Amino acid sequence: MGEGKEKILIVDDQFGIRILLNEVLQKEGYRTFQAANGVQALDITEKHSPDLVLLDMKIPGMDGIEILKRMRKIDPDIRVIIMTAYGELDMIQEAKDLGALTHFAKPFDIDDIRSAVRNYLPLKK
Repeated sequence: MGEGKEKILIVDDQFGIRILLNEVLQKEGYRTFQAANGVQALDITEKHSPDLVLLDMKIPGMDGIEILKRMRKIDPDIRVIIMTAYGELDMIQEAKDLGALTHFAKPFDIDDIRSAVRNYLPLKK
């Protein structure tokens, strides 16, 4: 089903945020995957080669920076948008140095994320 669909991986340890992003992005027409931690995220990256990743920086265990570094090893061109709690400026800078496209501070406006995703990953007609 839907092989042509652009694929988005949502990485967040908070179930509610994953469900929200999942629902919004599926409605937009993307194919979505969810991961609650780094191990799952890297597994999905290897198996499904997502086109875009929404990555929360504060994840228990492997943090967002580490996940981002390892994703880059699997796919050097992977597109990543990061999500951070307010004030994690050093993490944001490091993520951008590692090639993150942009970042959103939580709590984010879902419409902002939707338009950023559209911008960085336009749906093919």
